[in-house]
Amino acid sequence: MLSRRGFLGVAAAAAAHGAGREHLREFAYADVRLTGGPLKAQYDWVHAHFLSLDNDRLLKVYRQRAKLPAPGEDMGGWYDADGFVPGHTIGQYISGLARMYATTRNPATLAKVKALVGGYAATLGADGYPYASEKAAVTWPCYILDKYVVGMLDAHRLAGVAAGRELLPRIIRGAIGHIPDHTYDRTPDSPKQAPYDEPYILPENLFHSYELTGDPQWLAMARLYLLNQEYFDPLAQGKNLLPGKHAYSHVIALSSAAKAYEVLGDEKYLHAIRNAWDMIEETQQFASGGWGPKEAFVPPHEGKLGESLTAHREHFETPCGCYAHMKLARYLLRFTGDPRYGDGLERVLYNTILGSIEPSNNGDYFYYSDYQSGARKGYYKKKWPCCSGTLVQGVADYAVSIYFQDSSGIYVNLFAPSEVRWNAGGVPVRLMQSTGYPNGDEVELRVDVPAAVEFAIHVRMPAWLSGAAAVRVNGKSVDVAAERKTFATIRRRWRKNDTVTVKLPFRDRTEAIDDRHPDTVALMRGPLMMVAVNAPDGMPEIAAPGLRFAPFYSVRGESYTTYFNKRAE
Repeated sequence: MLSRRGFLGVAAAAAAHGAGREHLREFAYADVRLTGGPLKAQYDWVHAHFLSLDNDRLLKVYRQRAKLPAPGEDMGGWYDADGFVPGHTIGQYISGLARMYATTRNPATLAKVKALVGGYAATLGADGYPYASEKAAVTWPCYILDKYVVGMLDAHRLAGVAAGRELLPRIIRGAIGHIPDHTYDRTPDSPKQAPYDEPYILPENLFHSYELTGDPQWLAMARLYLLNQEYFDPLAQGKNLLPGKHAYSHVIALSSAAKAYEVLGDEKYLHAIRNAWDMIEETQQFASGGWGPKEAFVPPHEGKLGESLTAHREHFETPCGCYAHMKLARYLLRFTGDPRYGDGLERVLYNTILGSIEPSNNGDYFYYSDYQSGARKGYYKKKWPCCSGTLVQGVADYAVSIYFQDSSGIYVNLFAPSEVRWNAGGVPVRLMQSTGYPNGDEVELRVDVPAAVEFAIHVRMPAWLSGAAAVRVNGKSVDVAAERKTFATIRRRWRKNDTVTVKLPFRDRTEAIDDRHPDTVALMRGPLMMVAVNAPDGMPEIAAPGLRFAPFYSVRGESYTTYFNKRAE
């Protein structure tokens, strides 16, 4: 079955899947396990929270639309039939839980994924209409379809739920009559049908659907919705057209460009995502790594980030933006092997999503990071917002953000208590990482192998280091290049219980918010954005006596101040 819109013609001209273009490879979710530290603490409560959500409530709006018995309380907020985006996050909840199952092998998690996929499948009619209501199909049909697709993909690929693969073509075909037959940018001049929808976010998961099924229709659709003329082509040419664009959706769209490069092999897409990263990092970022005050990119070199500190409190769309940023960083790490993208991933993880406060079971979620003086963390004004879906997906992705690999060995990208398994030269290897990071500066890596085997351990040396790291193997200093902005490489024949210890010299430093406000600064300590807890009103001098600093991620009910006046020297 092909769309009346002519997808078949596009499919006939589609390029074959390109060869692998990776310098580094991700590990599978099943290969990595978190064993302690702040990342695991958050991972565990997010996992428990999403396991606790009532299946009947999540499925109710779909059962109501299908005229099936619909027990359970109404969800409320954005999710209800008369809400802003009815049923919009169920695919993300399935996706995040499937990723967590792949890592934890928790039977209750698998049971929940199966129940949600099966319950949702029972509401699809003969025409495969996938949406929770008519309103959902006319508000953000592409946005919601993308969540269904990733949910079914992950249910099948990561949790082994066969129904996910079976439902995938039904859902996409059921949506085709409700989505545009072309791509367009999200602007005030967008077409009248769903003017704020985001068709340009669809390609990444449509490419994945093509890879899973081999159906050229999904490849054709993926190519159709690439935002080339309005976005990727100018970015590839170095034109900064980010200002004014919706920040989250245009960063998550960069993952579609990355997947297009991986599948199609067109270097244009690699140039586009690398240039966009540079533009964001150099002109759009707060000290946290977050961007997009009021959900929009700002004109560079006009002081707009600094002005935003007093203009409003919606400075970074936190779980959503972090999820998009982390995905883009992993693509760029894979394609280039450049540790700078690991630095960017680390910064945004530790200073944004890790600082999210725990949600309630009734739909209250942390949404915006607030960098005004005297801010407090709180919940979004509406229940079940989009950041609930990206919270579980983003935290689940901690597992695939810590380590990478190539034919030479393993790359340690993040410093977190964890373990990873793989085979080196046919020998099974387990690498165990112990550390008090990010509050401590030492990392230990212990090798567990049944027989001696040679491979390399590459350790990221962050750009913020105050000097060369000290590296020891089995307690003895080794002469390896360990300069900032590199991966330090230790290659040897490893034996059981060999250890590598790396000491990362931290330093305090300040970072100006933008080039028009050089005296408005944040305090950074290693990878962490430090905030003053319960500080006096206003923007104090950073050297003022009595200020008590703590990492942003550790703040809960206290007030905090992020930016300070830098005392004139």
